[in-house]
Amino acid sequence: MSFEYLERASRLPGAVVWTKRALGHTGANQAGPVLPDGCMDLLWTEGRLLVAGPDTRVFRPDPGLRGPWAGVRLRPGAAPALLGVPAHELRDRRVELADLRPAAEVRRHTERIDAAPDPATALEALALCLSAEAPPEDPLIRAVAASLAAGRSVAATAETVGLGARKLHRRSLTAFGYGPKTLARVLRMQRALALARSGVPLAATAARTGYADQSHLSRDVRELAGLPMRALLPSLQRRK
Repeated sequence: MSFEYLERASRLPGAVVWTKRALGHTGANQAGPVLPDGCMDLLWTEGRLLVAGPDTRVFRPDPGLRGPWAGVRLRPGAAPALLGVPAHELRDRRVELADLRPAAEVRRHTERIDAAPDPATALEALALCLSAEAPPEDPLIRAVAASLAAGRSVAATAETVGLGARKLHRRSLTAFGYGPKTLARVLRMQRALALARSGVPLAATAARTGYADQSHLSRDVRELAGLPMRALLPSLQRRK
């Protein structure tokens, strides 16, 4: 079965709205693996609202789940304030939104999104509403995420934001779901995949994203993604 995946920038700063639906046959969801990206997602599928916690490893969707799906992917560190739960409590988990918010409230939101002509836009409206009710996002956490996303070391990041290693680790667990070293590793993999998918040779990709060499890149991607680089890059797949 093939799927159509679309995404666009959200009206919620730093977030992305995405949709996924099966093309043709509407049987069980056989979508591909979801790779760690440092983000958390607010998810909708008919009759359900869920939250995808931060992943430390590849997530493989249950083949029994059916679509279509819509999601709001929140930038690293943004979800805990919006949802009122520390990110580490949701690490490597998918949970019902009703486990985090009042059940009656979630039921009303679910019914409204189910009935909407564009569920993705209705889900985005829910995310905007939750954001408006949440405390302001911590600028220090945004600075940590931006520094690591730019490829700076954990030590340099800690110095930039004025935190010691232990305090940075504690703050990172709450905001991102794992320590800064893990977040840096996940974000580096995502940078490398983006470069390689744009056509940059793997050796150059490894050098530009801070890996020791191409073998180091390949090992790290396989450990985090559960798949070899070849399986993640269409251009390499075509050369099989």
